[in-house]
Amino acid sequence: MTVLPRTSLEQWAVLAAVVDEGSFARAAEALNKSQSSVSYTLKCLQEQLPVDVLVIRGRRAELSEAGEVLLRRARSLIEDLRSLERLATNLAQDWEPEVRLAVDVIFPPPLLSEAMAQFVPESRSTRVQIIESVLSGGQEALLSGYADLAITHRPPPGFLGNELIRQEFVAVAHCDHPLAQSSELLTLRDLRHHRQFVVRDSGLKRKQDAGWLGAEQRWTVTHLKTSIQFVKQGLGYAWLPRLHIAEELGSGELVPLALEEGGSRQEVLSLVFADRDSAGPATRALARALQSVCQRTGP
Repeated sequence: MTVLPRTSLEQWAVLAAVVDEGSFARAAEALNKSQSSVSYTLKCLQEQLPVDVLVIRGRRAELSEAGEVLLRRARSLIEDLRSLERLATNLAQDWEPEVRLAVDVIFPPPLLSEAMAQFVPESRSTRVQIIESVLSGGQEALLSGYADLAITHRPPPGFLGNELIRQEFVAVAHCDHPLAQSSELLTLRDLRHHRQFVVRDSGLKRKQDAGWLGAEQRWTVTHLKTSIQFVKQGLGYAWLPRLHIAEELGSGELVPLALEEGGSRQEVLSLVFADRDSAGPATRALARALQSVCQRTGP
């Protein structure tokens, strides 16, 4: 059997107004109600509760200890209800409750943070689900319908994207690593005798290799941060995005390898809609924020 609440959120909201405004009269004015209506609402609230929420001291009504505890919980419920009402309004305006963004891990985290901060004022409390992907992972998120928007190095077949940012990958090692100590130009043969770190493709169906040169001691990791950490420890070498290791390159902790050829390469990251025509306002707002941040950064 369903038991309905004996009190209403409107009653608790009136109580909150009385406490916040400091008197019945000012609360009535703030709520655009008559003072008698405010008094009657609180009288009904009190009658439905087994404890007193207000105590009279002189001419002032103040919260009891029990009232403080109950009102604190009630404020949370009131805010939840307001959020629910905002969500209903957003849905009526075709504003999505959630946006799913697939982001290739080579996209610079500071730019992503800046874009998200720019999106917040427009977000209307929209939830954002960020799917960190590697290589074909972003493509699969689009093809499967799991992402509304993706930052990927290559749009999948049937999709169009706009260039967002170019990332330079540099072959690097720790400054004390034998490869970094070489006085001669390094060849593919030289590299094959040392450990190389490669980030695993997060896709399941179209797995790709990028930057692997057939090193016998290949170590495959799941996240770019792990590869960077291993290189910093002097365990091997890797092609890493320059923007992700700018501090280490600046300090000399990591150094670019003097390769005979192929010491660096460019990767273009594109912004791709799952379906631009049906994209909702929240998805479009997030896309604008990402484009704005990357345009200021330059190619």
